[in-house]
Amino acid sequence: MTKFLGQPPVIPKIKAHPREDQLSSSPMNPEHQRLKATHTSQTPWKKWGPYLSDRQWGTVREDYSATGAAWNYFSHQQSHSRAYRWGEDGLGGICDDQQLLCFALALWNGNDPVLKERLFGLTGDQGNHGEDVKEYYFYLDSTPTHSYLKFLYKYPQAEYPYADLVAENQRRGYDQPEYELLDTGVFNENRYFDIFVEYAKADPEDILIAIEVVNRGPEPATIQVLPTLWFRNIWAWGEDVEKPRLCKGKRPAPTKDVVIEASHPTLGNYWLHCEGNLTDDENSPLYFTENETNYAAVFGDKNSSPYVKDGIHNALIHGQADAVNPDLVGTKVSPHYRLSLEPGAQRTVRLRLTCQPTIEHPFGADFETLLQTRRQEADDFYTALTPFELSGEQRQIQRQAIAGLLWSKQVYRYSVEQWLRGDTTMPEPPQGRSRNRQWQHIDTAEIISMPDKWEYPWFAAWDLAFHCIPLAMVDPEFAKQQLDLLTREWYMHPNGQLPAYEWAFGDVNPPVHAWATWRVYKIAQKMTGPDVDHRPFLERVFQKLLLNFTWWVNRKDAEGKNVFEGGFLGLDNIGVFDRSAPLPTGGTLEQSDGTSWMAMYCLNMLEMALELALENPVYEDMATKFFEHFIYIADAMNHIGDDQTRLWNEEDGFFYDVLHLPDGDGPSGPACDHRIQMKIRSLVGLIPLCAVMTLEPETLEKLPDFAERLEWFIRNRPNLKRNVACMETKGQEARRMLALCYATLGQVEPRDRLRRLLEKLLDESEFLSPYGIRALSKYHAEHPYRFHADGQEYRVDYEPAESSSGLFGGNSNWRGPIWFPVNYLLIESLQKFHHYLGDDYKVECPTGSGQWMNLWEVASELSQRLIAIFEPRSGGDRPVNGSSGPFQHDPHWRDYVLFYEYFHGDNGAGLGASHQTGWTGLVAKLIQQQAEYIRDCQRDT
Repeated sequence: MTKFLGQPPVIPKIKAHPREDQLSSSPMNPEHQRLKATHTSQTPWKKWGPYLSDRQWGTVREDYSATGAAWNYFSHQQSHSRAYRWGEDGLGGICDDQQLLCFALALWNGNDPVLKERLFGLTGDQGNHGEDVKEYYFYLDSTPTHSYLKFLYKYPQAEYPYADLVAENQRRGYDQPEYELLDTGVFNENRYFDIFVEYAKADPEDILIAIEVVNRGPEPATIQVLPTLWFRNIWAWGEDVEKPRLCKGKRPAPTKDVVIEASHPTLGNYWLHCEGNLTDDENSPLYFTENETNYAAVFGDKNSSPYVKDGIHNALIHGQADAVNPDLVGTKVSPHYRLSLEPGAQRTVRLRLTCQPTIEHPFGADFETLLQTRRQEADDFYTALTPFELSGEQRQIQRQAIAGLLWSKQVYRYSVEQWLRGDTTMPEPPQGRSRNRQWQHIDTAEIISMPDKWEYPWFAAWDLAFHCIPLAMVDPEFAKQQLDLLTREWYMHPNGQLPAYEWAFGDVNPPVHAWATWRVYKIAQKMTGPDVDHRPFLERVFQKLLLNFTWWVNRKDAEGKNVFEGGFLGLDNIGVFDRSAPLPTGGTLEQSDGTSWMAMYCLNMLEMALELALENPVYEDMATKFFEHFIYIADAMNHIGDDQTRLWNEEDGFFYDVLHLPDGDGPSGPACDHRIQMKIRSLVGLIPLCAVMTLEPETLEKLPDFAERLEWFIRNRPNLKRNVACMETKGQEARRMLALCYATLGQVEPRDRLRRLLEKLLDESEFLSPYGIRALSKYHAEHPYRFHADGQEYRVDYEPAESSSGLFGGNSNWRGPIWFPVNYLLIESLQKFHHYLGDDYKVECPTGSGQWMNLWEVASELSQRLIAIFEPRSGGDRPVNGSSGPFQHDPHWRDYVLFYEYFHGDNGAGLGASHQTGWTGLVAKLIQQQAEYIRDCQRDT
């Protein structure tokens, strides 16, 4: 596909038509059949999956401190020796859907001070830009049922530089880049092992495991591979449960294979077959110990048993033979493979986890045959997913993005009431701890899509809404279940608020769940066709969202003016003040984005109500309610205050937040006006573009009562409909449009708010980057915004990368980088505007270029710029990889794509969390849309 990195080509004019997720309905290949069996016949193809966390230590769930210092209460150092209370973590691992039995890698290069059982990273206090994983690992492949999985970990052969990473990052300031693992030199001369792990299911509970180890270095090297099977500790917390058991099973004669038997009172029995003829040591042992805390090592207390969580570590690294159980029983076990590899050589360790008591030839010829079959089925599934013309690079990017999403599922267990109360066998928690005390109804034990299983190993409601869009492409039922979940009574607060995230359930994120619900509903319809009725899902979630909408109106519109203020809102650090904290000036901040989110919420609810009304006329009344509520919000945005202090600034052609001061003096003396526009050009002023929808004439024909009320409103409320909605003028194919940013059909009207906002959005000296839309206008690089109050200056500068100051905790990273979720919403909004305005409504893109595009072409241009972040340029470099030499040029690195949290506003380099495939996985959907768009262009020309 052509890359739009310079002047974009003129895209052929195509016929306007709706493109609501035109995903092809593909033939039923084996993976589709497994998905159908999972959801129709309850065949448990998803019982086992990559549901382990990448980090359980340092989480709120494991924090029983008085101060809430989660990172310090349960540290990475303690994680080797201390049993977790609420979950488990592992390296490239899998577990059952209750996380009772777990399997993952453990490795030792002969030099590290500890076994490599989990990923290391810096805590929020240690990193000069906050917490950050310091490892190189890649989720390479996954099918939706996890019938096939592939993972890669790059393990240094020299001692891992734990202390150096901590010390150097703490030495560096905010104005310096992070000190990465590659910077330490530990990968010099390619002295590392590539560890590939593949899982392939013969049936839902028969899992083939292949661990391929490759020596990338210039000299022979030895590695110890310890595949580890263990039970999550559910017996040490005072619950009346029977302790599970692992033991050595009967070896199938005449092989050297080893069998481990796992018995659990509720999960049942499993057997792990370990191929025994590949080790270099004929007497490689089985290490058995208990998944229980080493109180002597962690707390200086006496252990009740000599066999504890770090027993295998102590036996292998410190030679403490008595640290493991000679009776070959326990709750944690590792077979030991010692492999010596020549330069470039590879060896494969094979295992098989099954619920079948006997398998005659667990590693016979069918092992490799089945692995290859599952690989091919995965290829077939993804080819059918996007049956359009795509480059090999784009297919790879899309597939790895979806793999990251599917690998980022996690069993999330957390009972807030139990956590606050404490366990009977443990010391009573400090009385002062109060985090999430208002959310004691939360009691979770589900598989949830995580933003990043190391940096954010807990659900985040705002993130989850975006995850579900690309997830719906491959597994609509799972996407629906995720959105449904957050509205259930054990998540949603009785007052209607949705929980935000583990660190503060009561925080406030933008209300995007109605949008996500509607989008997933439409995608699911397209993916499954008429065979599946998705309306019950839509109706169930709609009913719960009514409660959430009411909470928003009651809690966030303090003065009943339909202008909303306060809260995190996903854009916390883009303004001059921390909007989650009390304002230093007093008063309130009337938020352009907060109000726009609510206008968008109204329209999303209106769309759902109209859809439900097609079969149940009761919903016509609700549709009318949300239509009218939108009109009142739109009117408030445009008319509250006087000409100088409205959210919309006519002179600048932009929306701003307005600071509403309390009665009395202003920040610089006597106040003649207690309302001040905060003139910051940021995403805050672009969010109004997202509040847009079209009304199809056939919908109005089928719902005459709603249509009559709409026409009555047009006739009798002229003051409210003025300049806020295109309801009277019919657009393409007689559609109507509701929008905060009005546009004029049939002529170029320079004062139209849509056109004026797009002038800045598409200006390369302001928001338009070669790689998408910046969060803050580059205008502020030369013109920082300054605000003075009580003798202190508050300032906003354009920063295209990480924050260079400690403002708002040092993570003020909305000030210039590119973020996929809001870019995606803007692209979708442009498509909706085009649906109404058609091909004849054109804007200059980029602004000042002399090149005119319709709005669908603009949306396509923005999509391609975002996709280009991950694509190799003419020299082979991918912008996402920044200045990293191995990622740009080394054949063993350059094809492994990371999906970062956000991206440099000028050069597209990845920043923040490196595995935030959650919302950055939206690139998979953009690739899908672009491929279809190119196909339609070619078809029409």
